[in-house]
Amino acid sequence: MDRSFYQFALSYRGGEKNDPHSVFAETMFKDLSFPKDERSFDTLSRYIEEKADPLMSSILFDELYRHYEDRFL
Repeated sequence: MDRSFYQFALSYRGGEKNDPHSVFAETMFKDLSFPKDERSFDTLSRYIEEKADPLMSSILFDELYRHYEDRFL
């Protein structure tokens, strides 16, 4: 299945309020400018570092992206 990182990360929405992955996914969902079709680590990482809400930390992004790679790339 060909999924973007955004589509993958949405699977974490609706989890526990204190789960950092769920918070990341919810914050990402509310970010209307998030690159929804992107699959590239470099492009997504640059967005997270330069434009994203602080609740979408680069440490959490790196963890989620590793899970994404293991499953879809």
